[in-house]
Amino acid sequence: MTEQRKTVAPTVWQRTGDPEEPVIPWWLGGAAIGLLLTIGVAVFAPLGVSGEFSATGGRVLNAVAPATIQGNSYFAKLGLSWETVLVIGLLIGAALGAMLARKRPMTVPSVWANRFGTSVAKRCAAAFAGGFVLLFGARLAGGCTSGHMISGVSQLALSSFVFAGAIFASGMVTARLLFRGGK
Repeated sequence: MTEQRKTVAPTVWQRTGDPEEPVIPWWLGGAAIGLLLTIGVAVFAPLGVSGEFSATGGRVLNAVAPATIQGNSYFAKLGLSWETVLVIGLLIGAALGAMLARKRPMTVPSVWANRFGTSVAKRCAAAFAGGFVLLFGARLAGGCTSGHMISGVSQLALSSFVFAGAIFASGMVTARLLFRGGK
């Protein structure tokens, strides 16, 4: 006699056992970002984080080689700000979320493993390089993806809609090139 397994529809916080399943549903994450944006704009200003990474670099340069940044107006305001606290909170929140979700750290997604192998070091190097290029482009353009796509779109800024379209289009092209032949 075949044993039938009783299946129960997963709730918001239940996991189905798939290691690549998101920790929370997309709609809940979107609502949380919307709430964070609303609070952030009400209390401080529209959200964005790429400027804080540049300021942190300036703080490090100021500590190591202060003569390097003296007279540079870009680094004139190196004090800690609410954006500093936001970035620290993002790092702590990501670590806490990963621990609470009990996801194995440093796993390689199957779509990556099928194309590039299971090397965690290679995956981390590619993620770091991609993040660096994105951050460099964000500073060059004067805004980051969170600034444009979360804050800018919510304010109906045309430039942010153009940016969002360009990001999605380039993401699709990049995914096609990187994962060609994949499923």
